[in-house]
Amino acid sequence: MLRVWVLACAVAVIGQSAQACRLALVLGMDVSNSVDADEDALQRNGLAAALQAPAVRDAFFMTDDPVALAVFEWSGRHHQHMMQDWIIIDSPATLEKVALNIATTPRFYYEFPTAIGYALGFSAGLLDQAPPCSMQTIDLSGDGVNNDGFDPRDAYDAFNLDGVTVNGLVIDVPEDAPLRAGQPDLATYYANTVIRGPAAFIEVAVGFEDFARAMERKLIRELQVMILGRSLQTGHADG
Repeated sequence: MLRVWVLACAVAVIGQSAQACRLALVLGMDVSNSVDADEDALQRNGLAAALQAPAVRDAFFMTDDPVALAVFEWSGRHHQHMMQDWIIIDSPATLEKVALNIATTPRFYYEFPTAIGYALGFSAGLLDQAPPCSMQTIDLSGDGVNNDGFDPRDAYDAFNLDGVTVNGLVIDVPEDAPLRAGQPDLATYYANTVIRGPAAFIEVAVGFEDFARAMERKLIRELQVMILGRSLQTGHADG
């Protein structure tokens, strides 16, 4: 009887370990010194709201193969902090738990500049620790250009990001436009220096107040899956 019980347990463990993961998704949120406390709250609450949006929930569970998720905040060269360690989103209850954690996790850094290259390097390290999944995606949000440490393009030479899709959520703050006089607009900067991969894309939030909407749209697009060469859409059209 004991042998039967042990065998049953072993089969259960093997079944769990063999469960396919379709996507390992890293979300990185900008908390550099250009982001004040109110804007940070809009990001955290916006991400939590996006994770709980019905269309995003449907996208997470559109197949039986789950998604692995990790979330961190980033600013200066050595200033990255986990908001949510790797977790398999295996049920709506788990997704709700993650959203609540994001909304209530206190900000860790306040006064450091914008080191996008280092954020990419930190993301690469997280993916090295990710559960085995069919695809890997990094999703970096930010409201400014790199001004600390190495250029984001150098991160692709320094870290193993082969086969990883890197997308960007640009927070375009209209009142900051005079500060960027003579520089390319932020979406162009992200397109030229940050995103990577054949299906990489940029979503734009018009100010931090628009963060939740932009993140919801971005997550839906990232959570699409390819089945037999056919892309399953979940409602939002491009444009």
